[in-house]
Amino acid sequence: MPDRRKHRGANPEDAKLFEMKALPDLCRAVGDMSLLLGRGYSEKSCLKLVGDRFGLTKRQRFAVMRCACSESQLKARKEKQIAVDLLKDRAIVIDGYNLLITIETFLSGGFVFIACDGCVRDIAGIHGTYRTVVETTDALELIAESLGELGVSHSLWLFDSPVSNSGKLKTLIYELIEKNSWPWEVELVINPDRELISSDKIIATGDSDVLDKCPKWTNLSAYIIDKSKSTVTNIIDLSNPCF
Repeated sequence: MPDRRKHRGANPEDAKLFEMKALPDLCRAVGDMSLLLGRGYSEKSCLKLVGDRFGLTKRQRFAVMRCACSESQLKARKEKQIAVDLLKDRAIVIDGYNLLITIETFLSGGFVFIACDGCVRDIAGIHGTYRTVVETTDALELIAESLGELGVSHSLWLFDSPVSNSGKLKTLIYELIEKNSWPWEVELVINPDRELISSDKIIATGDSDVLDKCPKWTNLSAYIIDKSKSTVTNIIDLSNPCF
């Protein structure tokens, strides 16, 4: 069946899966998984052990996996992090789908999660095909507003060329660039992760693999969501796990 969803990440099951009474077990699960990762267990093994112990569903397990990290990973990521208030007059490279989908999910009312490393992550996923949603343009405009506030001089967006409809998204973004004179550039590449990891620029991403390998990064999604959250209730903070 074709994907006809008009919003990103909003799932009718999530209100119950991530309600207040579920949070203590989710925090404990993140804590346990982080400890196991630090002791050399594989991510897959950790997730099964922790998920089975707390009786977590598939979506809950995905959230726990995205929020956990070992102590050594956390330390290394923090050492390479560039504060957003140091981005003035600097160029950055943006992990396109990673940032855009997280902000779309947040604006759509889908749950987003503050992870141990302070990054905000979603559990939406695009599974090889990207479709614009009602909030896509709003998300891009919110990102542009934030980049302007921070004084970023230039932004290079990298998107996965193998993902369907990446070309259409590039066209949409360039229409907005021309309309608003944003100092942006958009490239479609086969392997954005490889480009991000090898770049000498500051990387805007929340992708764990990229964070562990890139030389420097900034937590742009957390900044955008923090300044925009107002009274929303779709942000789940799992950044202080119970060990």
